[in-house]
Amino acid sequence: MVNDSPWRAAPPALPASLLDCLTEPASLSLRLQAGGRRFAVSVLSQGGDIVQTDEAAPLSLPEGAPLYARHVLLTLDEVPVVYARSVVAPSCPAWLPVLERGSRSLGLTLFGELPELAREPLRYALLAPDHPQAAAAAATEQAAAYPARRCRFLLHGAPLLLTELFLPALKDLL
Repeated sequence: MVNDSPWRAAPPALPASLLDCLTEPASLSLRLQAGGRRFAVSVLSQGGDIVQTDEAAPLSLPEGAPLYARHVLLTLDEVPVVYARSVVAPSCPAWLPVLERGSRSLGLTLFGELPELAREPLRYALLAPDHPQAAAAAATEQAAAYPARRCRFLLHGAPLLLTELFLPALKDLL
């Protein structure tokens, strides 16, 4: 079987400061806040969406199936630096209340507020501009490729898939 998914266990080759941020084992939000710049979360959209090809297996849903998605930008000093997509099954009683959070960072909950949460290892990719999530990130800032990380979290057996794409402005603000 050929693995055509862009997601790998090892991160892509990147400059040290960006690689350090990409491989941050704890909350990316807390990491960005610690840099001394004004951190904020801007909600782009939240609600119904569909399962993308490389999300199907981690979510145990068929490609194109309905799901619930939260799309946000993480900003430093009002500059977008990370585009994030969090997705769950559309009627998931475990995750929907967690995702209904307005502009509060999801990382704060995923790394400290849910002791019953299980987290799988980070996966990494360098996403081409034609990847669906890179296309969404490009609406903010275009790049030749987007360093990205993804993690699956399980809450009472239900998966949440969080994907974060690092925008080009991040390397200048680290």
